[in-house]
Formats: sequence, structure tokens, C-alpha cells
Amino acid sequence: MENNELERRAADLSARCEKNAEITHSLFLTPAEQAQLEKWAWHGTDCAVLFHGGREQCQRRAAFFLPYWMDTDGFDPAELIRCVEIKASFGEPGHRDYLGAALGLGIDRQWLGDIWIDGGTAWIFCLPSVEGHLLASLDKVGRCGVKTRSVPLGEPPAPEVKKQRVSFTVKSPRLDAAAAGLFSLSRTECARLIAAGELSVNYESCLRPDAAVKEGDVLSLRGHGKGEIVTFGGVSRKGRIFIEAERYI
Repeated sequence: MENNELERRAADLSARCEKNAEITHSLFLTPAEQAQLEKWAWHGTDCAVLFHGGREQCQRRAAFFLPYWMDTDGFDPAELIRCVEIKASFGEPGHRDYLGAALGLGIDRQWLGDIWIDGGTAWIFCLPSVEGHLLASLDKVGRCGVKTRSVPLGEPPAPEVKKQRVSFTVKSPRLDAAAAGLFSLSRTECARLIAAGELSVNYESCLRPDAAVKEGDVLSLRGHGKGEIVTFGGVSRKGRIFIEAERYI
């Protein structure tokens, strides 16, 4: 979704929230879209904006605009997000299989949140408006027959996030240097990829190889994965900075 269209929709949701004093919400958003709306919310709305995908670990989340009488502690995601469990009779379909089966029912991707998988069972977080369609119509995923049921948001086991610890040194905390160490590439190659718009910092594209990175920054490089800068350590005898990072695997 284009940034200006995303912000126009957010402005409409905000206005409806203020006028009717009720919760309004977007469809599910990608991490990049969430980052865009978080920046917009600083000056684009007087409503409190909360992002939720059903569980804390969810990456795809909807933006919820809260009316003046509600604070974030009073928000209950179970009222606005559903979870459908899908059990395969035989076999273990993959993420693409489950997503393809749901989209094949005519459900747009934005109505669906994360898809978690554990063996032959999957859980799809979704908006209430499509829950019934999934329960009534989803009977096959790939070549596997499946059975569905609605479950509480807290029931699915959270997926294990696998990370690899990476340590390296840089002359300065520049983006091209940090990306080179994190993704095991040359600094020259990283500078080229950054200039081509292939790298994002905290899910926003950054075209400056000399941009400074900081602890907690998430770097995503197309075709190479994603990782997070964890800590800056001391300085070596040659004046290079130690960086500890985690790369998602």
C-alpha cells in the first residue's frame, strides 16, 4: 500500500474514532506499514493508537484507534481479533500452503494476520468478519484434508524464533559497515545494495550508506534476511568498535 493512501485511511479511522467515541481499526499491516503509521501518529491524530496482531509475538498487526474514554490497558484484542485452528489429517502443509488455501477462498491478505505452524496444526489470526468463512469453507490445504475450529487467542503455542549470534568490529557505526558485518558481505557490496534501496532500517528503506545505526535497530536486506543490532561493546587497540548482533535464521 502506498504511504499516502495508508495515511489517508488512518486519518479517516482517526476522525471516525473521535466523532463516534468508539474503537476503529485498520486491516492487518506489514511491519513496514506499521512503522509508517507510528511516525504519522505523532502528528496525525489525537487518538491513542495501538498495534496488535492477537498475540505479542505477531508480526502482522492492525492499528487500533482508541476513543478518549479508553486507555491502552483497557484494550482487549479478543474482542476484535480471532484465531482459527487448522488441523491436517495427514501431512504437514507449509506456510505457503495455508496462505494459498485461505486466499483461494477469496479472502484478501490484509484480513489475515500471522500464520503459526506446529507440525500438522496451524493457527491463522484474522479479523472477525472472515472467521466464519474460514470455519465454514476451509476444508483442504494443499493435498491435505483439514478440520477447523475457533480457539482463544492465548491457546496457540508461540513459534520459536531462531537467531544466530554475530560478533564483528567496525571502524564507525555506519549502516554499510554494520550491514556488512551482520550479513557477511563486503562493505562495498552493502553500499551498492543500500543505494539500490535493498536495505531497510526498522522496516523503513534507507538509502544512506553513512547513516548511523544504534542498539535495537533491525536491519532487513532483501535476499539476505534480517537481523538486530544488540549492543555496542568496547573499542579494540586499533580503534574499532565491537558490535554484538543477532541474525534471524
